[in-house]
Amino acid sequence: MEQFRIFIVEDDPWYGEILQHHLSLNPDHEIFRFTTGKDCMANLSRKPDLISIDYSLPDTNGVELLKKIKQYNADIPVIVISGQDDVSTAVDLLKKGAADYFIKDDNTKELLWNSITRIKENQSLRKEVDDLKEELGHKYEFDKAIKGKSPSILRIFSLLEKASRTNINVSVTGETGTGKEVVAKAIHYNSERKKKPFVAVNMAAIPRELIESELFGHEKGSFTGALTRKTGKFEEANKGTLFLDEIAELDLSLQSKILRVLQERELVRVGGAEKVTLDVRLIVATHKNLLDEVKKGNFREDLFYRIMGLPIELPPLRERGNDILLLAKFFLEEFCKSNKLGSIGIAPDAMEKLMKYSYPGNVRELKAIIDLSAVMCDGQQIKGPDIFFASSSSNEMISSEEKTMKEYTADIIKHFLKKYENNVIKVADKLDIGKSTIYKMIQNNELSLN
Repeated sequence: MEQFRIFIVEDDPWYGEILQHHLSLNPDHEIFRFTTGKDCMANLSRKPDLISIDYSLPDTNGVELLKKIKQYNADIPVIVISGQDDVSTAVDLLKKGAADYFIKDDNTKELLWNSITRIKENQSLRKEVDDLKEELGHKYEFDKAIKGKSPSILRIFSLLEKASRTNINVSVTGETGTGKEVVAKAIHYNSERKKKPFVAVNMAAIPRELIESELFGHEKGSFTGALTRKTGKFEEANKGTLFLDEIAELDLSLQSKILRVLQERELVRVGGAEKVTLDVRLIVATHKNLLDEVKKGNFREDLFYRIMGLPIELPPLRERGNDILLLAKFFLEEFCKSNKLGSIGIAPDAMEKLMKYSYPGNVRELKAIIDLSAVMCDGQQIKGPDIFFASSSSNEMISSEEKTMKEYTADIIKHFLKKYENNVIKVADKLDIGKSTIYKMIQNNELSLN
């Protein structure tokens, strides 16, 4: 384990020795002591983890030394110790980035010890977060986040690399279920912003009257129910990436406000006056043709050109050839692993069936089909009859029509009740659900045994 390196800058030898001795009681601390600000600055290349400085030094004062340290490396925590109890000085130092401020007295060494402990804990938490983001970045390496080897997907990889090298806005288009948010995350986690926030907003999922507050935030009391200040999604994404999914659903009045925010790089919260400066990378997505929406008068032309940036059009799954089988095997392995099912393969007749289907729900639908077939198959191989596609027939298992989970569940149970001649116990066993669940749905007229 690396030692925690602490600089003590104190011109009083006796007091500096007391602080050094006290902090050295922790064997993980490595202490270096200096008597002037100049000596401290000359040794910053030794990469201290924390610096404690006396406010009054022979060659400088705490404000100036703090400023120089922060210019060298803004991430180094600096604690200031002063012989004077001056509130205005303390406030000024804290505003300028000091991590803490103490008055020299009998309690100082304990206060310093406690403050260093808190700082170390916070640094440890930040490192954990950074490590998690790094891990997430690996997850979203292009070939891991997007499975495929077809020419159309290889072209997408090329565009993603170009998008990740700069801060250009990106517009992602493609049918529902093609993986637009996955693409947005892949760009973010492979860019220089990867350790900053990625904030996703589905414009179609937010009630129209709440969108402005959701995007820009609001001040306390700005409208009925605004009991506290709310930070909007633009602010949450500051220094990072904001992903606006289904951008075509945005009301025209909000389009003008988003355009202004993008042009001015600042916003004002609803009901507020304070301007908030922004540095946000924007990625938008839609399954509609935005240029057609512009021609129809549904989308502002000036906003279209502002957000278009680098356009990436995702191909539908039916045009990706053998990627269908590659994705099917990947989803199957993931499902088996997460559900501890052991190894399950895909029989040739099932592969042929998968390749002939058109996938109106694209990758999202394929995953649902594979998950269900893994549950339905007998033994360690998915066969053709285990795979169910969307259709208008009575044995419909997955529908391109949007339904609730409850409705999907009822559809599945109906199919297997018919298949097993209303044998509730056998169906309950096949679906791994309680037979009371089926009986309750029959009682509530959600199912019938006819």
